[in-house]
Amino acid sequence: MRRPLTVRAKVVASVLAMTALGLLATGLLTDAIQTRTVVDGVDEDLGQEVEEFRRLAATGVDPDTGEPFTSVEQLLRVAIERNVPGAHEALVTFRDGDPELYSPAWAAALADDAALRATVAGVPPDTARVVERHLDTDVGRVHSVVVPVRIDGEPHSGAYVVAVALDRALEPQADLMRTFTVVGVVVLVLVGIVAWLVAGRLLRPLTLLGATARQVGEDRLDLRAPVRGDDDVAALARTFNTMLDRLAASFEGQRQFLDDAGHELRTPLTVLRGNLEVLDPDDPADVAETRALLLDEIARMSRIVEDLVLLAKAERPDFVRAAPVDLGRLTDDLLDRARALGDRRWVVDARADAVVPGDAQRLTQAGLQLAENAVKFTAPGATVAVGSGVVDGRARLWVRDTGPGVPAADRERIFERFARGDAARGTRGSGLGLAIVRAIAAGHGGHARAEAAAPDGGGLLVELAWPAAGAPPGDDGAAHAGAAIDGAAVDGAAIDGAAIDGAAIAGAAIDGAAVDGAAGGVDDDPRQAAARAGASEGER
Repeated sequence: MRRPLTVRAKVVASVLAMTALGLLATGLLTDAIQTRTVVDGVDEDLGQEVEEFRRLAATGVDPDTGEPFTSVEQLLRVAIERNVPGAHEALVTFRDGDPELYSPAWAAALADDAALRATVAGVPPDTARVVERHLDTDVGRVHSVVVPVRIDGEPHSGAYVVAVALDRALEPQADLMRTFTVVGVVVLVLVGIVAWLVAGRLLRPLTLLGATARQVGEDRLDLRAPVRGDDDVAALARTFNTMLDRLAASFEGQRQFLDDAGHELRTPLTVLRGNLEVLDPDDPADVAETRALLLDEIARMSRIVEDLVLLAKAERPDFVRAAPVDLGRLTDDLLDRARALGDRRWVVDARADAVVPGDAQRLTQAGLQLAENAVKFTAPGATVAVGSGVVDGRARLWVRDTGPGVPAADRERIFERFARGDAARGTRGSGLGLAIVRAIAAGHGGHARAEAAAPDGGGLLVELAWPAAGAPPGDDGAAHAGAAIDGAAVDGAAIDGAAIDGAAIAGAAIDGAAVDGAAGGVDDDPRQAAARAGASEGER
């Protein structure tokens, strides 16, 4: 099978073809113009020679003696003696059809040429018309003019022939074209060499891009194509590297998804299996107790799977659907819904009267997650506050509790999936709640963070902050809690061999604990100081 041409070879071939066409067109046009110039010069010279002879014949007097011409032979001899032929020009005289005199020496062959003699013989001696012919002769192609000559009272007739050897006249032009051809070939060779080198230099980034693409694999997603310059090829390399970044994030998300699923599902599956193995089917009490335990574990696994699926969707463009959101009304709705989570003293720290861009459903989901965490880590009757505001062009939504709080060293880590603080040991939960909160904040182009709710370090205040106006929400560089998962199969939940549909579970793996403890972040502002001092804790 014939090997296809490379892009480099095609570029060089195209450059050579265009250069060759340009040289060919230039050569042909130059040759045509120069040939036309030579031919016009020949015509002008012939006309001048004929005019000079006619003036001599019209005077009828020999300039040397001052006597009238008495014979055709005398007129022709004086004319050829007094005329010096130009380059490539020949003068021949005929009397009664036979050649007599010629000049220069090479014209001897022309004088005896049959084609010229036939032309002279065909000219009537008594005509005054000049006969012009292009003849193929022994000396090559000639342009000839025959002037018939006759003197009154003279029985003989003659002819004065002026001819130019066209091949000789065009010889310099032919030499020029031969030189042009040689130079053209040399130019083509040089252009080919330069084009090959330049094309190789220009296409080297593409070569490196192709080499990188061939080396990239599931285990070599760290490779990147080198980017040099700021041209189209460099832009292509940058785009390719961006694609690799997304691909690497996708594979990493898939691996993380499967690792998280296997890690977190192993314990409940072990519990299920262990309880089923020791179950006494003949003991109704044991069956009932085991059934209740298994249903509880299945509910826990379902919650884990749902949270993992939600985090997997966090990287999708439609995860957050931005629309105008009444932040004050959102705060009211959040508090109304949070009351059902537990017997706590629910209060409002602050209520923003502003409309901001956001996804009301996602923001409510994040707020309820924070409220649920606050309930987990506070006692019945403890104060849990919600609030909202717009500060420095950023919308803020927070939940504050009076629980044990989180050490400063753990306040960033608790947003990671399956991470747990000390206060969260032994609590139930998927360990993905704050990761979901962080993903929702990042989807709005903002962030989530946590800090102590009181000056003594007690309690926890978790805040979401995102742009309150301007461009539609997007990623501003905050880390998403949920890694991107492109192509991972999750439907109800199918995880690399682990099928989870309601309560059907087979082949999954999990190990580890989860953090569902409250966490988040907040900027210092008057609202925060008031919250810390216990202000604005009026009952709703």
